[in-house]
Amino acid sequence: MNENLLEQLNNGQRAAVEYCDGPQLVIAGAGSGKTRVLTYKIAYLLQQGMNPWNILALTFTNKAAREMKERIARLVGEERARYLQMGTFHSVFARILRTEAQVLGFQSNFTIYDQSDSRSLVKSIIKEMQLDDKTYKPASVADRISMAKNHLLLPQAYAQSGWATDDAQHKRPAVKDIYIRYSERCRQANAMDFDDLLVYTYLLFKQHEDICQKYIERFQYVLVDEYQDTNYAQQEIVVLLTKAHGHITVVGDDAQSIYSFRGANIDNILGFQKRYDNAKLFKLEQNYRSTQLIVQAANSLIRHNQRQIPKNVFSENDYGEKLTLKPAYSDKEEAMIVCNDVKCIKRKEQCRYSDFAILYRTNSQSRSFEEQMRKDGIPYRIYGGLSFYQRKEIKDIIAYYRVVSNPNDEEAMRRIINYPTRGIGDTTVNKITEVANIHNVSLWMVISQPALFHLDVSKGTAAKLDAFRLLIEGWTHRIEKEDAYELGHAIIMESGISKDIYSSSLPEDLSRQENLEEFLSGMQDFVEGRKEENMGDQISLSDFLQEVALLTDLDSDSGDADDKVTLMTIHSAKGLEFPTVFVVGLEENIFPSPLCTNSMRELEEERRLLYVAITRAEKHCIMTCAQNRWRYGKMEYDTPSRFIKDIDPGLLFVDSEGGSSIIPSLNSRSSSRIQSPRPSATILGGPKPRFVPLREETPKPSSSVGDAGLKEGNVIEHQRFGVGKVIKIEGMGENQKATVEFKNAGTKQLLLKFAKYRIIG
Repeated sequence: MNENLLEQLNNGQRAAVEYCDGPQLVIAGAGSGKTRVLTYKIAYLLQQGMNPWNILALTFTNKAAREMKERIARLVGEERARYLQMGTFHSVFARILRTEAQVLGFQSNFTIYDQSDSRSLVKSIIKEMQLDDKTYKPASVADRISMAKNHLLLPQAYAQSGWATDDAQHKRPAVKDIYIRYSERCRQANAMDFDDLLVYTYLLFKQHEDICQKYIERFQYVLVDEYQDTNYAQQEIVVLLTKAHGHITVVGDDAQSIYSFRGANIDNILGFQKRYDNAKLFKLEQNYRSTQLIVQAANSLIRHNQRQIPKNVFSENDYGEKLTLKPAYSDKEEAMIVCNDVKCIKRKEQCRYSDFAILYRTNSQSRSFEEQMRKDGIPYRIYGGLSFYQRKEIKDIIAYYRVVSNPNDEEAMRRIINYPTRGIGDTTVNKITEVANIHNVSLWMVISQPALFHLDVSKGTAAKLDAFRLLIEGWTHRIEKEDAYELGHAIIMESGISKDIYSSSLPEDLSRQENLEEFLSGMQDFVEGRKEENMGDQISLSDFLQEVALLTDLDSDSGDADDKVTLMTIHSAKGLEFPTVFVVGLEENIFPSPLCTNSMRELEEERRLLYVAITRAEKHCIMTCAQNRWRYGKMEYDTPSRFIKDIDPGLLFVDSEGGSSIIPSLNSRSSSRIQSPRPSATILGGPKPRFVPLREETPKPSSSVGDAGLKEGNVIEHQRFGVGKVIKIEGMGENQKATVEFKNAGTKQLLLKFAKYRIIG
């Protein structure tokens, strides 16, 4: 039976499975059958006579553990697979800690706090210590404590470390005291948070040799999946369990290490052979997923990273087609190009929508693709996240706009009356609601005339309600005078939403900031586009709300529930595969992220991220970049990502039909230099992120604005719609219009006094 088992593997996989004599590092290239090697290795160990309860397999997700166990059961039978010790780091260590809890001063029925529990406790401690929760944001402090634990830095040691010095320099000297109190409170409550499951397992093994020895003897063979994603604490625990006997196999790919923001340390996999004497390296280099040219292109990209374990991934699949780069004139045209390609490939190959994925660097980039797909009737789903207009910060802003347009909108009023916090709590809102129901009027009527309706609130609360009323009324009086962007921008600034969103630099808060900036960019694009297409000089907030209502109507979710284009961040895409992949937004200041361009280590992780994106593709990998994007209140010119130049030009087809002027810059960029982002695109301006300034007018190209030289038959290059041919000109002076047939955007009628274009033919 052994031979039958091994016959199902290629030579590289078989060699990795058969070697059981010492520490083993298996570098598994993208699509090379990593999970197959792990499952067959465990089956092989069982067939060699090892007991299932003596094998420990550690994974990063319950799903991975479950799937692996099911595969092993098919190979060796349900009965033997049942007793395998297999699960996530946290679940396996939680079981050990429940058994040994008393040694550590806990009871075995300890509670496990999730992230929200941890943040809630930190928030309570900050309040008890009478600290300013704007300086000591609970989420930020909780994340700081979490990161310290991942580095096995305990409260007392933290207080004496450089971390505490750094806190003091950032005017948060009390973090060390919060950490000490937090740990004490967890112990009092007989509770451990997720990070404690690692910290206390490490302490258990480090400080109690007899217990450590017991588990060393129990777990005679240890296997670790996705080793490139392990943090310092996870590595140290694994070393304590395996250093004595060396029966360890770790599997991973340093080229796919992309989670440093979660604490993952690429040094763990790069330094494995130094950590374990006589460690043997095995490489799985045959890719079963992608065509030969996709694999070669990905190889040519990742070769530019200096810190890596060299390997030569290859494919014996079809030769396939080159990677395609499709430069666009704007993010609007970029979305049109992608949607047109989806329709074209689907029609040509008779495939499903679920065969397509659109991958982007940041969540905020989904907006333009969602909008275009709704217009084109293409069903889609956001993987691992919410649709752009369903994200909390966007819903909050739209609720403000709804109240300003219609103060009697009760649902929107409830959402914003105390956001950002202004001291109008639930008790007050309930009183307003009760009075409104008795008199059969809206909440706004009661807020506007509290005395008339005998609203029973304190003098202080009445003053807060009046301040809120004045705020709303101030904006409603401006609806007729200002366009949607000007008023919308003012509401975000004056309401305190921008201050709230920009008060932290946590990853989730950076994502909220990007969503806010993207929302305003989309709003400005809407206003400019409506003007240009002769839909009125004054585009109001109500016009914008109507457009958003149409965009958020979920008509596109009809039909086959599973047959949808997938939109996701590249971080979410790891481990997945699709016949056709679009990698969008390949521009400087987006990809690589401007936050990563000052450090070679971070820049190399960004390059690995693009490697992960490309290797998700089975047949087609299409990349896009835009020459112009609305950003920071103006149409900004972008240059292509430096990473495009890292791909072997012989493996990349640049679809330059239309003559975009973005193409020449591809040949003049240095691929590996570290450079700071342009000042105009800095997300972090010193300690606080910069916010979108009020619109600056983009200078119109010289050949624009009712140009007498524009004739039917001319080819123009438009700032948003790209290349098009003028098929008709009508009207005179201020009202002169041109009908233009664009390559990707279709036919548009433009009012020339607002149009931004230049004649190119």
